Amino acid sequence: MRIDLQLHSRYSDGYYTPAQLVRFLVRHGIKAASLTDHNTIAGQVEFRKACAQHKIKAIPGLELYVRYKRRTFNVLWYNYNPAAPELIKMLESTWVRRRRFAEKVAGRLRRLGIKFNLERFIAEHPGYLPANHLADLIWQKSANRRLIKEALKLEIIREEDIMRYCLFPKVGARLQDAHVSFTRVLKLRKQIGGQLIFCHPGLNNKMRGTLLDELLKAGLDGVELLSPHHGHNTIMYLNALIKRGRLISSGGSDFHKPGDEGVRPRYSWDWFVIKSEDLPGVNKILDNKK
Repeated sequence: MRIDLQLHSRYSDGYYTPAQLVRFLVRHGIKAASLTDHNTIAGQVEFRKACAQHKIKAIPGLELYVRYKRRTFNVLWYNYNPAAPELIKMLESTWVRRRRFAEKVAGRLRRLGIKFNLERFIAEHPGYLPANHLADLIWQKSANRRLIKEALKLEIIREEDIMRYCLFPKVGARLQDAHVSFTRVLKLRKQIGGQLIFCHPGLNNKMRGTLLDELLKAGLDGVELLSPHHGHNTIMYLNALIKRGRLISSGGSDFHKPGDEGVRPRYSWDWFVIKSEDLPGVNKILDNKK
């Protein structure tokens, strides 16, 4: 069965609404999917309703920025109780911290002459403030474009260049991620259920040292095996760990938006297909089993 357990919508840093995203999934034959927006579950109701209309199994999902013993990484959380007040309170606290970071960034940019309406942007993104959409907003103004080009001394400006200069400078206010204590997440999971999966652990060598072993001992349920961020060697290594430890594995395209017309691969599905049969233990997520 073709599945996708990591997808992003406009409620975080994706470019489709949840309903548009589901129509995209239908065209690609997906039978089970999870919307895993960053630090927000605001799009879950729309996603679930759209999936029901197209007979796609919707798995409650979330991608959290977490911290454990001074290490930061992401976890995917499936099958939690979305109505739990404790979960909503925790996610709201991350939004408040992210907003404070954004306000400091806006102050620094104003001093550079770069202007944009931060309050409107905040109102349009009530669950998470995405860096890519903020970069898009900044780039819309011709005066901002001129200042950025002059500062970077580049003819062609990429989105990464805008974000590096405006949002993630080496010195000064940065749009930092709002991390949650992994220990706090584990305690909350005992109350509201679900499965916790190490998100694309091969990205930026997040597995270095003993972190993965420590997380598994603490209560992590498994790892994301199939990801566009993983090469063959990483997948082979993770697969061996999964089978030896009888861990849950998951897989997802980490879809944000389609690529440019005529450029291959347009979608991650053009170069790998995620099937439930290739993911040991994934039925514990699909069927919400412990």
